[in-house]
Amino acid sequence: MIHYHCADINPHHRLTELAGRHLLVSHAYPAPAAISHQIGQSVLLDNGAYSVWKSNREAHWENYYTWCDHYLNCPTTWAIIPDIIDGPVEDQDRLIKEWPFGQKGAPVWHLNEPIDRLLSLTNDWSKVCLGSAGEFATIATNRWHLRMQKAFNALAKSHQRMPWIHGLRMQGVGHLFPFASVDSSDIARHQSRPQNTILGMAERWDRAQPNFKWTIKPEQGELL
Repeated sequence: MIHYHCADINPHHRLTELAGRHLLVSHAYPAPAAISHQIGQSVLLDNGAYSVWKSNREAHWENYYTWCDHYLNCPTTWAIIPDIIDGPVEDQDRLIKEWPFGQKGAPVWHLNEPIDRLLSLTNDWSKVCLGSAGEFATIATNRWHLRMQKAFNALAKSHQRMPWIHGLRMQGVGHLFPFASVDSSDIARHQSRPQNTILGMAERWDRAQPNFKWTIKPEQGELL
C-alpha cells in the first residue's frame, strides 16, 4: 500500500524532509506542486473537493483541469477526478464524462452511493477512490466500518484480484483493508508537535501495510 502524504507542510522548506516519499498536492493548496515533483517518488493531484465542501465554496473545475494538464506530463503523477461530496450520482457521472485526461485520473465512489456504482467504476477505470460521505462521512464509526466491509465484500466477489482502490483521508484505517493506496494530512497537520518529527511520522505510516487478500466478512443483515 502506498501512503500519499499531504505536501502542505509549514514551514514550506521542511517539505524536503519527505524527499523520496509519495506526496499529495491539493488544488486547494497548490503551492507545493513544483517541489513535490522534484523530490517525490510519485505525486497524487487532489481536486480539492473536500475543501470546497467544508467551506461551502463554488468549485472551478476548468482551473483544476489546466493545473492537471501541466503536471500529468509526469509519468508517475495521477489525479482525482472532480467530485461533489454529498452530491447526486448524476452530477458525479457528468464530471467523470467531462474529465479530459482519461486513465490519468481516478473517479470517486462515495460510501453513500449504490454498491453497483462502485463495481461499475472498477470495471471502467484502472484506479477508483473511496470517499466518506452522507451517513458515512465520519471515518471509523461502526456504521462506516460496516459499509466499508460491504463494499470490499462486493469487490472481492466481483473481481478475481482486488482492483486499485485508493482511500481518501483513510491512512489511519488503511491497514484494515486491501487498499493499493491511501492519503492523509496527518504529517502536515501534526508534525509541529514536540513528540513528532516529519521523518519519524512518515516511516511509521509507510510501514503500516494491510493484508493484501480480503476475506469475505458477514454483513449486518447476516449477523441478525
